[in-house]
Amino acid sequence: MSVDNKELLEKFKKHSNDSGSIEVQIVSLNQKIGSLLGHSQKNPKDHSLKRGLLRLVSRRRKFLDYVKKHNPNVYLELLKNLDLRK
Repeated sequence: MSVDNKELLEKFKKHSNDSGSIEVQIVSLNQKIGSLLGHSQKNPKDHSLKRGLLRLVSRRRKFLDYVKKHNPNVYLELLKNLDLRK
């Protein structure tokens, strides 16, 4: 995990042992997606990876939709910090 990823996790944690809040889950999903994208580009025939990657992306999208509905300010901050477009 790079320093930037650790900083993002620390920024969105609600307390020191937080691993379950929706914001932290989105950040960790984003990190997993980023690492799998690199693997996907090196191994284009890995179809099970693509299927798993689609599941992770859709889960992140659902989490982001939930945050957008319940806390729009945090949603905008997540989009900005994770460099996601919407």
